This record gives sequence, C-alpha cells and structure tokens, in this order.
Amino acid sequence: MAATAPLAISRPSLTLLSSEPWRAAMEFLSFKAHDLMKNKALPAGDGHPVIIFPGLATDGSVVAPLRDYCESLGYTAIDWGRGYNIGPKGELDPWLADLAAHTAELLQPHAHTATLIGWSLGGIYAREVAKLLAPRVRQVITIGTPFNAEADHTNVGWLFRMLSGASVAIDPALSERLRTPPPLPTTSIYSRTDGVVAWETCCHAKKTRRVQDIEIDGSHIGMGWNPAVLKIVADRLGQRSARWQPYAHA
Repeated sequence: MAATAPLAISRPSLTLLSSEPWRAAMEFLSFKAHDLMKNKALPAGDGHPVIIFPGLATDGSVVAPLRDYCESLGYTAIDWGRGYNIGPKGELDPWLADLAAHTAELLQPHAHTATLIGWSLGGIYAREVAKLLAPRVRQVITIGTPFNAEADHTNVGWLFRMLSGASVAIDPALSERLRTPPPLPTTSIYSRTDGVVAWETCCHAKKTRRVQDIEIDGSHIGMGWNPAVLKIVADRLGQRSARWQPYAHA
C-alpha cells in the first residue's frame, strides 16, 4: 500500500514509542520461529553485492540478521564498513562524497551492480549514495526511512539537524533533495505502527513506475528482522535489474 505525505504530520504516539522494544523482541522471536534462512521455496540469489547501511547509533551487529538473511539467499552481503552510525560530520556533501567513494571501494571487487539497503537514517545514506554511484547500483531498498518530510515536521527534526547541522531552521532545499528518489528502482518499506518516525515521511509524494512504497505491520526497531520485511527484501533482490517490477503482494 502506498500513500502520499499530508501537509500536517504528527510524531508517533508515546504508546507506540514505549512499546518499541517489546514489539521488536516479538518480531525477533517470530524471525527465529520461522527460520527464514532455511526457506528453500525462495529462488537462489545471483550473487550480486548487497550493501547494508545501519540506522542511527547502531552498527553492523544490529543489522546482522538482515545481512545473514541476504547471504542465505545467495547474495554477497556487505557491511557498510564505517562502524557505528553517528551521523554525518562536517558539511553534508563532502561527507556523502566520501561515503560514496568508500562504497565504490567496497564494490570494486564485484562485477555485478549492487543493491543498497538502508534502515532508518541508513536509508538516507543509501538513497544519496545511489544518486552518486548510479551506474554501479541496480536498486535501493529503504526500511523505516523518513526521507519525505517538510522542514518543520518535528518528528524528523533530529534527522535534518543531523544532516544539515542546523539547530532550528532547516533548509527547504535539503528537504526537497531528500524526498527526490534515486534514478533507479527504489522501494520504501514502512509501518503505520512505527514508534520512531511518522509513517507518512517514509512514502513518496510523487509516484513513478520505478518507485514503490510497501506497508508492513511492525515496529521501527524490529524491521531489520521482521519476517514481512525480509519477504519483501527477498522479492526485491530477486528482480532482474533490467526488468524490475513492483512488489506483487503490496
């Protein structure tokens, strides 16, 4: 299901926020119970590289279930290689250019184009790096990433302050830039029960043939191992780069 971002967006309720750890734990138990990494019904991957960008204040260990899942499908899953995600340092454009150069180094040994996956703030990185490395990237998948927000939306004020360095005012040009998708097939996975970011900010306002927003039921913290998210990721990774089709069960 896809939706556009309305003019007025409220931050998630305190009830949703406070229940995040418990719901994420339940999703992890569901992930373990389903034993998704032994699902033989899924098609074997083609081995193309998949780089995974973690969320704010997390590192590769937090998205390890997602990385291991991609490996189990037959893809080459790669950590973003920058340790803990503490946000950009200094001017945004030079920082992103450096991250893109580092990502290009990670891809250098691989002949295939890559899929970039980002969770939360990591999804912003995935989208912006894909814009810089478009010939090396086949698609982008974001998970709970609030890329589509106005400058004054308080629920994502922390994100814009981190990206722009501004303490109060946020440049509308940055807001417009972040909501513009890469020139590649792009999938955004979101949840209306996300307790961290407003779900509307994870949806594209302008729909195109190569952009899709897919709703799942889950927490923000647990999206990296939510079985519904992993099912979508498996489907997206299995798409041929030249024949990308929208997710059929959205």
